[in-house]
Amino acid sequence: MLPEWGVETQKRLKSTRVLVAGAGGLGCPAALNLALAGVGHISICDFDTVEISNLNRQFLHTENRIGLSKALSAQKALLSINSEIMVEAISEKITEQNVDDIVRDAQVIVDCLDNFPTRYALNACAVRKGVPMIHGAIWGLEGRIAFLHPPRTPCLACIFPEPTVGGQLPAVGAVSCMTGSLQALETIKYLASMGTLSEGRMLIIDGANMTFQSLEVLRNPMCPVCGELC
Repeated sequence: MLPEWGVETQKRLKSTRVLVAGAGGLGCPAALNLALAGVGHISICDFDTVEISNLNRQFLHTENRIGLSKALSAQKALLSINSEIMVEAISEKITEQNVDDIVRDAQVIVDCLDNFPTRYALNACAVRKGVPMIHGAIWGLEGRIAFLHPPRTPCLACIFPEPTVGGQLPAVGAVSCMTGSLQALETIKYLASMGTLSEGRMLIIDGANMTFQSLEVLRNPMCPVCGELC
């Protein structure tokens, strides 16, 4: 019923490849919504294993999968929902040395990570390969997303030249679900050439007060990662 989304758009989605980096609070809703939309090849990467403390928000995992690789657990869940797509489980830690091999020919990278060193490696790879990265982050009742695709937008290092936080992050399941779902929506819009992307903006979701802000984010022409693209 959507005029922009017909048979051809669905076929286009079926032919696309997306990397979801992280199978946690953001990666679960992001990957689920991509699978429901019919994205044909989803690679989901996470080196961690399922713990009982994950289950308040990481709904692709279950109690009987505690101790199993999160990537494998997510793969099982996604294929049980949509058996017509390919889901690749990558149980590796993303590093500067292996990131290019993990990303491979993905057309979009969905950043569902929880630490900046790994995010920076993923961001540098996205810039090298010229593919967009949809950044997502949560802290308690706050969520943030941004569509990053230099030189049209800043890269992650432009916005965060230094890591902002470290250690464990407080997470509320509803906020993770909302933020990851919005990352999936931006991914689908890009792949289907629909709507307007959040280029040059960061969406900030304040769940405590139920407000949404859209803040302009600018490229740094001296950025050591994407500055040469100016």
